[in-house]
Amino acid sequence: MQRILHIVGKMDRAGAETMLMNLYRHIDRTQVQFDFITFTTDQGDYDDEIFSFGGRIFPILANNSIERMFKLTNFLKQHSEYQIVHAHMLLNNAFHLLAAKNAGIKHRISHSHSTSNRKSGIIANLYEKFSIYLNKILSTKKIACGKEAAEYLFNTIENVWLLNNAIDLQLYNEISLTNKNSWKAVKSDLQGLKIIQVGRLNEVKNHDFSLKIARKLKELGVSFIFFIVGQGPLENLIRQRIREYGLEKNVFMLGIRSDVPELMAGADIMLMPSLHEGFPVVLVESQAIGLPSILSENIAREVDLNLGLIKFLPLDNINSWVETVKNQKNEPVCQSEIYTCLQDSGFDVKKNATDLLNFYQDIIN
Repeated sequence: MQRILHIVGKMDRAGAETMLMNLYRHIDRTQVQFDFITFTTDQGDYDDEIFSFGGRIFPILANNSIERMFKLTNFLKQHSEYQIVHAHMLLNNAFHLLAAKNAGIKHRISHSHSTSNRKSGIIANLYEKFSIYLNKILSTKKIACGKEAAEYLFNTIENVWLLNNAIDLQLYNEISLTNKNSWKAVKSDLQGLKIIQVGRLNEVKNHDFSLKIARKLKELGVSFIFFIVGQGPLENLIRQRIREYGLEKNVFMLGIRSDVPELMAGADIMLMPSLHEGFPVVLVESQAIGLPSILSENIAREVDLNLGLIKFLPLDNINSWVETVKNQKNEPVCQSEIYTCLQDSGFDVKKNATDLLNFYQDIIN
């Protein structure tokens, strides 16, 4: 059995981590096993599940990226069982790949999960260029969740394996058909439109824009309930905005949930006004469920799987978002067509897990 070392920040319910866990659940663990380097001692959302699968988590604590790189180098020199290092932290992959190279790791994978670092300034721009250069020359294999994510981190899609953020299609098909009333378990007195936003509570996800939509809907007398699912550093600020906008009876923060697919199955519409995205798993999940979604025009067009469920709108015209939400009508969706489309497009995690296993084995052999 070959052990693969994944470099992540923390195994929480975020996009890249969820994608990784989807693959981990379905890969043949008699052939490969996943271990994880994290950079915190705080428990991650997926830690217990990882341990139950036989995986290991090694926290590395450091004050800065340089110290972290040296500690990772020393760790790898002391753990000769790892032939493959698989890094998932975008620009910071450069430091982790350099550590792996300095430790004599022959196979170094850089995996791009986003289309932007979203930082500005001279130092940030120089760091971005330097990191992209190091990613290109230090990685022996390159993976991306989509074309735009590949072009961002590697400046090309050539020699980059585009590995879709896949899910268990059969499971989502069943959830879509059986969980239309899932919201009642969370809030029994439901009335009006059911709106949902799923994602980490950080600046990129642009929750304040969604709350401004909610405020306008309330001013127009629209009946609605809005669930915000996720956790993150802006939680207190978002709660403050909910109070300031007088939305306490309409907007509910649910934190981290294990029943996100069920909640999506019960929703009427999903909002994603993100400042940027790669190819988030949640958009594969929402389309597999059959949930219509409104996305900002900053999100890669390739996330639209041509099922008629995605609409892109500009962030400089909030009224167009309000009108689209207000006029949302649930149209019947053919789940068998969705299943076939996603399967044919490469979003079946069972197949992708087999492909990843073969990818690792081909590298080693």
